[in-house]
Amino acid sequence: MTGLAGRHVLVTGASSGIGQAIAVHFGDRGANVAINYRADPASARETERQVAAAVERCHARLRACDLRSALVQADAADAEQVARMVRETIQGIGGLDILVNNAGIQVDAPSDELDVADFDRVLAVNLRGAFLCAREAIRYWLAEKRPGVIINVSSVHEIIPKPRFVGYSASKGALGNLTRTLALEYAGRGIRVNAVGPGATVTPINDGWVNDPEKRAEVERHIPMGRAGTAEEMAAAVAFLASEDAAYVTGQTLYVDGGLTLYPDFRCAWSSE
Repeated sequence: MTGLAGRHVLVTGASSGIGQAIAVHFGDRGANVAINYRADPASARETERQVAAAVERCHARLRACDLRSALVQADAADAEQVARMVRETIQGIGGLDILVNNAGIQVDAPSDELDVADFDRVLAVNLRGAFLCAREAIRYWLAEKRPGVIINVSSVHEIIPKPRFVGYSASKGALGNLTRTLALEYAGRGIRVNAVGPGATVTPINDGWVNDPEKRAEVERHIPMGRAGTAEEMAAAVAFLASEDAAYVTGQTLYVDGGLTLYPDFRCAWSSE
């Protein structure tokens, strides 16, 4: 992919899982990476270690990289912390070209029993946080009269309902519209906004089914390709949309899901007559 070496990237929620894979993927392609975390500095430092190793691999390939990484603590749902995070990113790695809104949470409960505070918190992190981070990045790019790229990490549940996770489903559906709205609003200012919608992915947040053979088989039964995805596969899609190879792409959600959004129950034809 072209145009990633030397770019300045901020990845929110990068201490584990897909966010960690995204940060490492960008480092492996010669980017300067700011690693956001909320409350787990040890995991964030592990991400930084892996990014540093990726940077070393880049050095070995390119022999001319002067790359940096930085840890930036912030709660993505807090406007003041987000503003500070963006300032620290610019100071720490020398600028900001690409924002990856990956921070997200989910709460499992029947909708009729879901506490309002839990619903509000999911929307605050998954939707409000993405807006706050995007707003700060856009302000910076407009003030500096420079282009920028935003990639929102959404989900197949942007379009597939997820019972017992109403806050998560609602937040991801809204994130899709946030992506399209910002893309349309700022396309003429050199700012591209896209999203990646992961399907079932092998990450720590999914350990409940990943490490249970019966549950994993049930999950993968619904996936036309017959397997869950990896965090690295999600990271590759994010990097593509951030690269110059996707220079004419904006306002899109790229579903990386093994076909999960293809109505898999229709694999076996049945008559509607």
